[in-house]
Amino acid sequence: MKSLIQQAIVFVCFTTLAYGLQNGLARTPPMGWLSWERFRCNTDCDNHPDSCISENLYMAMADRLVEDGYRDAGYEYVNIDDCWSNKTRDENGNLNPDSKRFPSGMKALADYMHKKGLKLGIYGDFGSKTCAGYPGSLNYLEKDANRFAEWGIDMFKMDGCNVDISLMKKGYPEMGQYLNATGRPILFSCSWPDYERGKGIPIDYQSVASHCNIWRNFVDIQDSWDSVLKIIDYQANITDQWGPVVGPGNFSDPDMLIIGDYSLSVSQSQAQMAMWAILAAPLLMSNDLRTISPEFREILLNKEVIQVNQDPLGIMGKRVLQIKETEVWLKRLQFWDEWAIVMFNRGSTNATITLRLADIGFDYMLGYELRDLFKHVEIGHVERFTQKEYTIPATGVLMAYAYPSE
Repeated sequence: MKSLIQQAIVFVCFTTLAYGLQNGLARTPPMGWLSWERFRCNTDCDNHPDSCISENLYMAMADRLVEDGYRDAGYEYVNIDDCWSNKTRDENGNLNPDSKRFPSGMKALADYMHKKGLKLGIYGDFGSKTCAGYPGSLNYLEKDANRFAEWGIDMFKMDGCNVDISLMKKGYPEMGQYLNATGRPILFSCSWPDYERGKGIPIDYQSVASHCNIWRNFVDIQDSWDSVLKIIDYQANITDQWGPVVGPGNFSDPDMLIIGDYSLSVSQSQAQMAMWAILAAPLLMSNDLRTISPEFREILLNKEVIQVNQDPLGIMGKRVLQIKETEVWLKRLQFWDEWAIVMFNRGSTNATITLRLADIGFDYMLGYELRDLFKHVEIGHVERFTQKEYTIPATGVLMAYAYPSE
């Protein structure tokens, strides 16, 4: 009988997508920027002109994505969240942006993004109102899908406030069909499974995966290390349910990257970036790119870690070992017997663990070469049965790329 670790390795190796939304999008986890965690629902542009939800904010972030190298690293979506619209629909039932805060209109804003090689995302809600009380899409799904396509929207995030949650199994697939029927490629971001989870409703992840490109699965992230840990714990404990349906075309979304905000240290920021990469999660930053410190920018632009996240197989990594406060996570990569490894230290002091690669399922007779993806240095050759010590920083990670020795 296989050990639990061997079973976990088999799971990581051979789970592939069978159910992805067939719109040709999100073949790898989408990357970009999202306003909510950092800027919330600040609509006071008179007193806070640089941080209110307005076209100026999104244009400023687009400029930074281009000029500071984020776009070239893969961050291409600029996503509007709640509070962008008028408080009521117009006489024809259409959504419109707040004319004071978005005087140029949404099509002009989308055009601005497209000229810079970026894409524009927008927010809505399946219910009668959004979570912040703006008009929702209930009874207007087709009209809103067509409206977004007319504007040139590239991603639509549909939340789930103010609605009977039992309707989501029908309503979210309908919205996906309406988006596809517009003829415009619009990546569909669903909050559906998170709301069902919150009410204890059994979630059909195969159905979610067949109708959504990315799908939120847990509570909103907050600007705190405890929030990051809570989300990681949820992923670790329930990935067996959705791991088999994650892959090119649809990905589980543990929520935004808060790197460069107020609470995370450098080591904690590396940990969030590494864990989101190993989980094949969307990399959607929510920070102020105009003021971010260089050390956090460097983490977000780490090409080697991004490459793990963007691996074409799209396999979701899995926790395979726990040693006190240290966890070992593995993600299978596209080429033969190549892996990403994250050794994650939850503790408040540096941790040293002794590990044999054979103990986590590595079986190539000639051993493996390991490379540290944050220090950008070779760790060196490691035999399968050699006990080797690894030191992991407090509330941080050692992230390595492992490939067979020749």
